[in-house]
Amino acid sequence: MTPPVSRPATPWAPFPTGAQHEIISGEVSAVVCEIGATLRTLTIGDHHLVHGFGADEAIDTACRGQELLPWPNRIRDGRWTWRGVEQQLPLSEPERSTAIHGLVRWVAWDLVDHGVDRVTQQLVLRPQLGWPGTLEITLTHRVDRHGLTVELLVTNPSEEDVPFGYGVHPYLSVGEDRIDEVELQLPAASYLTVDDRLLPIAVEPVDADHDLRTGRQIGELSLDTAFTDLESSAGRWEVTLRKDGRHTTLWADDVFGWLQVFTGEPTRQWGLAVEPMTCGPDAFNPGPTHDDLIVLPPRGRFAGSWGITGA
Repeated sequence: MTPPVSRPATPWAPFPTGAQHEIISGEVSAVVCEIGATLRTLTIGDHHLVHGFGADEAIDTACRGQELLPWPNRIRDGRWTWRGVEQQLPLSEPERSTAIHGLVRWVAWDLVDHGVDRVTQQLVLRPQLGWPGTLEITLTHRVDRHGLTVELLVTNPSEEDVPFGYGVHPYLSVGEDRIDEVELQLPAASYLTVDDRLLPIAVEPVDADHDLRTGRQIGELSLDTAFTDLESSAGRWEVTLRKDGRHTTLWADDVFGWLQVFTGEPTRQWGLAVEPMTCGPDAFNPGPTHDDLIVLPPRGRFAGSWGITGA
């Protein structure tokens, strides 16, 4: 039998989000937190590519920079069924009676490796209330002269199938005061209509308000919307924000078949949340998003990457 790998514990840090892992390559720098493997800052020179937060601040309910596993977005009433057994998750969004954005956002991740330009963290998600599976999750954040790349690896170390979905929640910035000033271009041909709890009704072709394929100023457009049917090139798709000669682009592999965009109501001052997702809202339950739920077989692996560039 192979002995278990022993890793040193992350030293205690006097910050609400734990240890602060800074990575640098030339003018590009980022800080990734111990808590939630959260992307706290990303800059190129003096330009902020994300709306982050200070080291002395706690992660807030706006989910800035958070990793969303083992599901992104919402599960209706926190209830789902797996292998004939009904599961009941805690209602982390009680005002809508939903379980939102997974189970790893507030958890300390183990530090596996930290170099000048990269940091790798890992978390083993074990069975708990409403969640019966085990997943080993490894995240590497890496910077180079172009920006940030994030590599995700999820493995199933158990002898049972495990379902899951993944998403991430950065708020992009091009130096705006309010996002009304920003031009937005995204490659979606369809979007998800939702009820008053933001839960799925149907996937529809984009209408005039939601067709952003050629790009336009956000203005008064209000979005908390899941998009799909994403047009890609060379195996990845892109979303770009532009203002006054600056641009910030989020890209993601084709394994991310969904994209949530949130205009940050009510303040609209924290940038635009652009969230690559492997599945849409409530994918754990039957409905229009269910087919994109990932089911990992025993010893199965899932890999994907996304990133942010800017100028």
